[in-house]
Amino acid sequence: MSQRVCISLDAMGGDHGPTTVVPGAAIARERHPEMTFLMFGDEAILAPLVAAEPRLKGAVEIRHTTVAISMDEKPSQAVRSGRGKSSMWRAIQAVKDGEADAAVSAGNTGALMAMSKICLKTLAGIERPAIACLWPTVRGESVVLDVGATIGTDAEHLVEMALMGAAMARIVFDLDKPTVGLLNVGTEEMKGNEAVKEAARRLRESDLPNLTYHGFVEGNDLGKGTVDVVVTEGFTGNIALKTAEGTAKQIGSYLRAAMSRTLSAKIGYFFARQAFKALRDKMNPSRANGGVFLGLEGIVIKSHGSEDAHGFAAAVDLAHDMARHDLMRTIRDMLELTPMAASA
Repeated sequence: MSQRVCISLDAMGGDHGPTTVVPGAAIARERHPEMTFLMFGDEAILAPLVAAEPRLKGAVEIRHTTVAISMDEKPSQAVRSGRGKSSMWRAIQAVKDGEADAAVSAGNTGALMAMSKICLKTLAGIERPAIACLWPTVRGESVVLDVGATIGTDAEHLVEMALMGAAMARIVFDLDKPTVGLLNVGTEEMKGNEAVKEAARRLRESDLPNLTYHGFVEGNDLGKGTVDVVVTEGFTGNIALKTAEGTAKQIGSYLRAAMSRTLSAKIGYFFARQAFKALRDKMNPSRANGGVFLGLEGIVIKSHGSEDAHGFAAAVDLAHDMARHDLMRTIRDMLELTPMAASA
C-alpha cells in the first residue's frame, strides 16, 4: 500500500470525546506526517479544536454527525439508534467504503464490536472476531488475545486466534515465525479442557509455516514473555487483563504510601517519582493503548475510554502500523497457507 495512511476517527467516543481525540490525533500525526484523518462528530465542536491544532493543518476532513453512542448503551440499542448515522458507525463505514485504512474509537466496546461485525463482516474462514492487545513483559511485549470479544470458545476458534495473533505479531515485532502458546492451567499435555487440548493437537500436528507452536503457557508466563503470542478465550483473557491493570495500580499505591511515611522517604520519592511512574506504566497493559479487532474485513482499533490524548495517540499509532504494514493481507495469507489447521 502507499505511504499515505488515512485513519477514520469516532471523535465523539470515550469519556472525553473530542477534547481527547483531536489532540491525540495531532500527537500521532507529529510522529507520522503522512497520515490524514476523517473525523466523525459534531462539526460545531470539532472545527475550532482542529483549527487550534497547527499539527493537523490540511490533514483533517470533518464529517458532521448528530448521533453519539454513550458508554453505557447496550450493543443492540446502540446498533438500533446509531446504525448508519452515529459517529461510531460512520467511522467504521469509511473503512468498508475504502475511504479510510483503519478506524479508531474510544467508545463503548460492545457497541463498537457489534457495529464492526455488522458493517464489515468477518473474514472468510473466521468464525468470530477477537480483541488483541499488546502486553508488557520482561522481554518487551507480547500479543494477547482474546481479551474480551467473546465468551466461550472451541478448538477451531482457538486455532483461528493463533493464526490472527501470529499475523499481528509478525507486523508489530517484525518476526518471521512468532512463537504461540495456549493459556492453560498447566504446561502438561493432559491438562486443560477439551477445547484447549484439541487446539493444541491441531497446532502441534499442523506444523504451520508462519508460526512456531510453543505449547501450553500458564498465567505467570504472561509477564515473563515466554511466547510472542498468548491465546485464550475472552472470559479468561479479560479477567487476566483487568487483574494486571489492578495490580499495576495497587503497586503504585503501595509505593506512594511507603514513600510518604518519613521525610527521608518523601525526599527519595521526589527524586525517584519518574522512575516509579515508568515502572507502574510498564506493568499496566492498558498503557500500551489500543485493542485490535482481529477477524474482520477491515481494521478497527479500540482505545480505552478513559485515556488522555497521549493514550489515544498510541491507539492511532497502532492503527497506522496495522494499516501501513497491511495487517489484512498478512492475516489472509496465513489463513490461505494454513486452512487445514482450523479444521484438522
